[in-house]
Formats: sequence, C-alpha cells, structure tokens
Amino acid sequence: MTDSLPSAADPRLHRPASADPRPLWRIFLVFLGPMLLSNILQALSGTINNVFVGQMLGTQALAAVSGMFPIVFFFISLVIGIGAGASVLIGQAWGARELHKVKAIAGTAIALGLVLGLLVAVFGGTFTEALLRLLGTPPDVLPIAIGYARTMMLAMPGLLVFILVTQLMRGVGDTLTPLYALLLSTAVSCALTPAFIRGWGGLPQLGVTSAAAASVVAFAAALLFLVWIMRRRGHPLAPDRELLRALRIDPAILKLVVKIGLPTGVQMIVVSLAEIVLLFLVNGFGSDATAAYGAVNQVVNYVQFPALSIAITASILGAQAIGAGRADRLGAIARTGLKLNLLITGGLVVIGYLFSRHLIGAFVTSGPVIELAQTLLHIMLWSCVVFGLQAVLGGVMRASGAVMVPTAIAIFCIAAVEVPSAWLLSHRLGINGVWMAYPIAFTAMLVLQASFYQFVWRKKKIERLV
Repeated sequence: MTDSLPSAADPRLHRPASADPRPLWRIFLVFLGPMLLSNILQALSGTINNVFVGQMLGTQALAAVSGMFPIVFFFISLVIGIGAGASVLIGQAWGARELHKVKAIAGTAIALGLVLGLLVAVFGGTFTEALLRLLGTPPDVLPIAIGYARTMMLAMPGLLVFILVTQLMRGVGDTLTPLYALLLSTAVSCALTPAFIRGWGGLPQLGVTSAAAASVVAFAAALLFLVWIMRRRGHPLAPDRELLRALRIDPAILKLVVKIGLPTGVQMIVVSLAEIVLLFLVNGFGSDATAAYGAVNQVVNYVQFPALSIAITASILGAQAIGAGRADRLGAIARTGLKLNLLITGGLVVIGYLFSRHLIGAFVTSGPVIELAQTLLHIMLWSCVVFGLQAVLGGVMRASGAVMVPTAIAIFCIAAVEVPSAWLLSHRLGINGVWMAYPIAFTAMLVLQASFYQFVWRKKKIERLV
C-alpha cells in the first residue's frame, strides 16, 4: 500500500454525518460507494471460484459447492448479529466523539466473535458429513462435497473475525480500508483456486476443495493486511494497546450488543434455516436443480448486496446522527436510502433480466441447467427491489435500538410466509414454486415494516444507547 492512498486516520473518512456540511445524498454515496464495491468484491470472489469449479470440474462439482452455501450462511449469521449490534453502538459513540467507548465496544465484540468462531470450527468440522446428509445432499455429490465443507468449517474463525472487523470499521465511517482488504482477498483467491485445481507451481491438486483452500489463504492474508494498515495509519480501531486491553467480554457492553444484535442474529439464522429448507426442497429435484440453485444465488447476490449495503449505510448514518443529538435527520436518511435503492437496485434488476442467459452461462455449461436457472431467475429477481425497500426501513429503525418489532416482522414473513409458500407451491408447480415464495415473502415484509415505521416508530422519542 502506497502513501498516495487515503489515510484511514483522515478525519474526512470518519467524520460523523451530522458534522458533515455536504448534502445527505452525497454523504450517502461517499459512504456507500466503497462498501458497495466491497460487497461486490466479496461476492465476486465466490463467483469466480464457482466459475472455476463449474467450468473446470463440472456440474457435479458446482452442486457440491452450492450445497454448502446455507450451512456457511448459518454460521456467518452468528457473527453478523454481533457486528450489527456493535456497529450501532460504535456509530452512536463515534457520533458523540467518545473514542474510549468505541474501543471498549469493539474489544467485547471481537472477543465474542473469536469464541463463536472456535465453537463453529469444532462443531462444523466434527459433524460436516452429518450436516450434508441432513440437507439431503444428492448421493452423487456427497463424497466430493465433504472435503470442501470440512475445510470451510475449519476456516470459520478467521472468516468470522474478518467479517466482524469490517462491520465494526463501518461504525466509525470507514468503508475504504475494508475495500482494500477485499481487493487483496479477491486477488489471492482468484489466483489460487485454479492453481489448486490444476496443481500449478507444484501445489497439490485439491479438486472441489480448491475453492475452500484458496478462500482460507485469502482471508488470512486480508486479516494480516488489516492489522498492518490500521496500525500504520493510526486507525480508530487499530489493534493498539488500548484495544488489546479491551479485548475481553465486558458484561455491560455485552448486554447492549446482545440486546441489539441478538434479534438480528436470530433473524439471519431464521433466514439461513429457511434457505436450508428451500435447498432441501430443491435437492429433491436432482443435482441439476441444485446446480441451478447455486447459479441463481450467485446472480441474486449481486443485486441483494447493494440493497443491503444501502440499508447498512442508513443504519450507520442514523446511529451517528443519534449519537450527535440529531435524531431529526432520521427521516431524511430513510428517504435518501429508499430513493437510492430504487435507483441502484432497480437498475441492477433491469440488467439482470436483459442479460440473464449470459449471467447464468458464466457458472454452468449444461444447456438444461442454464434454461432452468434462467427461468428461476426471471421469477424472483424483481422482488430484490422490494427486499431493499424494507431493509432500509428496518436499518433506520435499528439505528435507534428498535430491533424487536422489525426483526419479528422479518422472522414471521420468513417462517410463516416464505417457507410454507415454497412447500405448497413446489408441490403444485414444481421447482418454479420454490422461487415464487421469495417475492411473496418480500412483499409481506415491506407492507408490515412500512406500517410499523409510519404509524408507531416515527412517533417514539429517540435517545442514545451509550
């Protein structure tokens, strides 16, 4: 990294939104841009790995990798909840310019993330085969799926800590440093995956496990880079003596993190369980359907990640505004987020429809699988805009610590609308019915979140949590 790059300690990069004289939409885009690129890079790394696997090893190999997605998502959900709660608290503390509180919150969050990561590695590594069998992984895929899945489970501590640290950095308004780390991670992963598949440079030929092994090395390199660059530039969350002393679970802070983050984590777990149920339904249609599921997920990620990035931006800017005593800006933040979602997510949806066959064809070579995946994508892609709208409203409400009702709405729509709809429609309409459940659930979420936001939450008095 050269000195020409913006310093992470530059106050312009972390200045609370309430103290920034620029128009709100511009603040949004400055914050959103690097985070959006980061999420795209994160998805791109998995996408390129899947392209290598699908093109170099075949459809069965892609099905083996795709079948692991819900399990990985389940464990990542555990740490996303911690990060969501901690980033709101950090945003409020940073908005009030209280650095000691920022470090104390970060120390507790990272310590808890490490503990969870180790538990995931032990549990996942021990019961990998049982988990895959429980999912109904097709018999012709199971033998090659086990090695990939076990490697990913054992790598969870590093992966979870990396995800958590990037979430915490966004709480102080830094979206650039995580972008640099993901650039490095993506480059390493893209270079090593084909190298492990073909055994280039004397490396072992690892088959399907190549993508997992490359991911392990890539995230380790990204973590080391973050430590180096943050210490070099005096980042507010650099692992200095003060942060290392705070690297323990403080009961008072833990209570607040859990209060805000646990509902989000539970929501993510419910989402992952729902995906597991849906994958079980998809697996019942054979390995071609499983491969189509994986290809569709890759395309949809590129649309949903920007929508989620906009929601996270709204939440962080809202938390900083509350910390600075400017809760009156929350309405403007919500409106800006909704407009950007319509513009950005809507634009990506249009691109997805126009080039759907080419996008799906990047992951699979089988003609029938391409046709199936394209049909499934056409059924549900438009609903990503609806998903983004409700996510923005939920993000703004979470900035104030109001998490129970928005989370309950999301869980209800997933558990009581999406899963039953998928089950019923799959029995009536086949695999197409599984994908119809997504727009049904997202529409229900938007109606309920908007109603609570407009008629209940907006009438409450907003106060700081820390």
